[in-house]
Amino acid sequence: MNKPAIIFNNVSFAYDQTPVLQKGNFVINEKEFVGIIGPNGGGKTTAFNLIMGFLKPQSGHIQVLAKPPKIGYVPQVTHYDKQFPISALDVVLTGVVSKVNWLGMIPREEKTKAAKLLCKMGLEKSCNKPFSALSGGQAQRVLIARSLISDPEILLLDEPTANIDPGAEAEIMEVIRSLKNKITILFISHDFETIIKEVEKVLIFQKKITTLKPSEICDHFAIGLYHDPDIKHKMKRDD
Repeated sequence: MNKPAIIFNNVSFAYDQTPVLQKGNFVINEKEFVGIIGPNGGGKTTAFNLIMGFLKPQSGHIQVLAKPPKIGYVPQVTHYDKQFPISALDVVLTGVVSKVNWLGMIPREEKTKAAKLLCKMGLEKSCNKPFSALSGGQAQRVLIARSLISDPEILLLDEPTANIDPGAEAEIMEVIRSLKNKITILFISHDFETIIKEVEKVLIFQKKITTLKPSEICDHFAIGLYHDPDIKHKMKRDD
């Protein structure tokens, strides 16, 4: 049986006295594929920042593995500086800046690994293209490659298929599926159908956190009508 990879125990966090998470509790086991849904402002991205240590809980406790974990993070591509001169390969290599040698150079083996990851993403012809020249789907695959170059134990995906065309979405989901049962994956998405179809467990963030199986998710959530998940089960018991 897999051990817990991430534990939130009564975790609360607020920005300028505005609560975002209130006594949140959940357990994610090693190598689980977990979907995260909820309205905007519900605390989803905040939870990622807490897991990565960029934020600290104002109350409660977070445990991430039993040792310092290796975490890969894929943000949503929304905007970037079109003038910034960086190639797709260079973006991937930013994931291993800690391995720069005393000469200020990235080891050759890391460059080879980065190129292989881009090939795995179907981007072998785009290694030297400017990152700003890539399509949204291509840029997301570059960011996934960057997150994987450090061989993470936990992968955090923040809406990796948002604002891209269906073909690119299918390609990204194929990459993500190839990682299932190999590492722990947390996947934030507003794509209700993808969450229900792909993941093993769902966390619903509405300041509080509810853990459900995909089969227990209410259809109202698919159109953004979030409510107390217990209401559905109470109604069933009353029938």
